[in-house]
Amino acid sequence: MAKSSTPVYKKKPAPRKPAAPPQAAAAFDRALPEIEALSADRLIAIKIDIPRAVSQVLGVLPGLLALRPAIAEQLQRHDVALLDRLETYALAAWYAHLLWLSSGGAENALKPLLAESVPLRENLLGDAEALARRGLLDAAAVAEIRAGQGHIDTANDLVALSALFSGSWSEISGKTAATEDEVKRAGEIGPQLLAALGVREHGKGPGPTEAADKRARAFALLAHAYDQTRRAVAYLRWNEGDAELVAPSLYKGRGGRAAASSDAAPEPEPEDSAAPPGVAAPAPAAGTAPTASPSGASGPGPQALPGAAPAAAPPVG
Repeated sequence: MAKSSTPVYKKKPAPRKPAAPPQAAAAFDRALPEIEALSADRLIAIKIDIPRAVSQVLGVLPGLLALRPAIAEQLQRHDVALLDRLETYALAAWYAHLLWLSSGGAENALKPLLAESVPLRENLLGDAEALARRGLLDAAAVAEIRAGQGHIDTANDLVALSALFSGSWSEISGKTAATEDEVKRAGEIGPQLLAALGVREHGKGPGPTEAADKRARAFALLAHAYDQTRRAVAYLRWNEGDAELVAPSLYKGRGGRAAASSDAAPEPEPEDSAAPPGVAAPAPAAGTAPTASPSGASGPGPQALPGAAPAAAPPVG
């Protein structure tokens, strides 16, 4: 195997905030045939925080795409289409997670969520900017978060801030006023706020059972595609020793342990993305793959969330 002349990364890439609801809804719509057709034996337990995982995948995606020609040339039996669809799967999993959050009574939670979210975003963003000035966080990623405006951006910014702090916590702990509880709360409240905004504008989405099923299926597609891509990266970057920088495990992070070889069978940290206040926990419970509907079973398309274009969200049947 030919050795690359330079490593893809000298430092780990920063997580990126998930796309706004219109783009996420469109991705979910594109992936929906695969989501519905996924067989029950492909489902896996959700034991990581989906928003954080999505932010991580989007952050490393440019580096993975830079390796696409080498993967196609040197690993001809590898399904490179999984890499081509990785962004779609990530955004589909993000949107399915929002639909799951909105499947309860989120309409009553909007005001208190906004009251908490706005100052939390500002405090964490100020801390992130201070860390970026000292080279401890990615300055471009922090600037992208600062550019956000409005309630939807506030929600997405909290997800990105949580992922950014979590991914570098071992380096920044003790060097910032931000606390682990604040970082964790940002990762929880961001998706909750988006779900509450969606319920206010468009009404409730699918019922809890259906929403949990779609969420489990979308997550399984993402986990499989990323896991297979990590295998290809591990082969290509073996000599350089930077495979974990290019494609880090989704299960490696604050309080968790890295998977030895596959993200599909890890020893992960518990999922910490709770349902919003007043939202009943979907059945089956988070962290457990629900009983799948028959392969290929049809169901209503994605319910529009705030800002989603009508064309990206088929009407509910």
